[in-house]
Amino acid sequence: MADVNNPFEGTDIPPQIKSLLGNIKIIVVGVVAAVLLFSSFYTVDPEEVGVVQRFGKYTRTAESGLNFKIPFLEVVRIVPIERQLKQEFGYRTVSSGIQSQYQKAGYEDESLMLTGDLNLGDVEWVVQYRISDPYNYLFKVRNPDQTLRDMSEAAMRQVVGNRTVNEVLTTGRASVASRVQEILQELNIEYETGVNIEQVVLQDINPPNPVKPSFNAVNEAQQQRETLINQAESDYNRVIPRARGEAQQTIQQAEGYSTNRINTAAGEVAAFVDLHAEYVKAPDITKRRIYYETMQELLPKLSNKVITDQDGSGVLPLLQMQMEGANRTNQPSNSNSNNQ
Repeated sequence: MADVNNPFEGTDIPPQIKSLLGNIKIIVVGVVAAVLLFSSFYTVDPEEVGVVQRFGKYTRTAESGLNFKIPFLEVVRIVPIERQLKQEFGYRTVSSGIQSQYQKAGYEDESLMLTGDLNLGDVEWVVQYRISDPYNYLFKVRNPDQTLRDMSEAAMRQVVGNRTVNEVLTTGRASVASRVQEILQELNIEYETGVNIEQVVLQDINPPNPVKPSFNAVNEAQQQRETLINQAESDYNRVIPRARGEAQQTIQQAEGYSTNRINTAAGEVAAFVDLHAEYVKAPDITKRRIYYETMQELLPKLSNKVITDQDGSGVLPLLQMQMEGANRTNQPSNSNSNNQ
């Protein structure tokens, strides 16, 4: 009876065939050994970790570097824990680079939402996150990427629905992004997704295309109003302080004039009081001194002077002498002019 394990036993096999069969056996063993060797080792990059499962059950977490696993019994799932990941809403990046290209068509349902004042807004945003817990990310939530997308959209619609369209489009962009990040992080902690939200960025916020021209016209009017208000405030800040300064200067000048007049009057009163005291002591002498002082002040200011006695006699001779003196003064000038 022939051996089942060796069907060629008892038969005459040529040496060439035996040699070929031996070589094939060696090759098969070598291939199996190579497959086992290469399937036993794997490499984890520095920004990743490897989650090892044996028959579907979590066993350990492999760090970066060369690691070993049991072939055909253990499976390794690579999770990028140090890489910043992102999800885009309302658009998709077609190609990134110096001039990135984006696609809007087909994603309007994600970004079109209702504001608190019953207006529509087209909100595009990006959620940037990292995987903080690989175990929770893989085993606590089914399809964590889609779950994160659903939570992000729900949080954004909630926040936008509590604000007016003007807040969302203009002044409230930063507060909207901050509030969405807070809500989204709270949901990820509650659901144990193993995801840490790092930033929520509002890319672009616009009104829907059918009402965009009207909305732009309203924005231009508001901007023009703000410009006019700023110009009026600038003029006010320039004119009012100057007017106040001029008023203060006028008040100070008036106070100075008042002080000067009061001091002058006080000095004149003091001089008059002193003069009266002297007059009381010697009326004739004081009267004569006042007369002389007055004449001394007035006479230099007069051009023609006439001096008479008490009765007014002797006026004409004096006038004649003055006229002759004036003629003598003018004669040399006239003679000189004639000679020339």
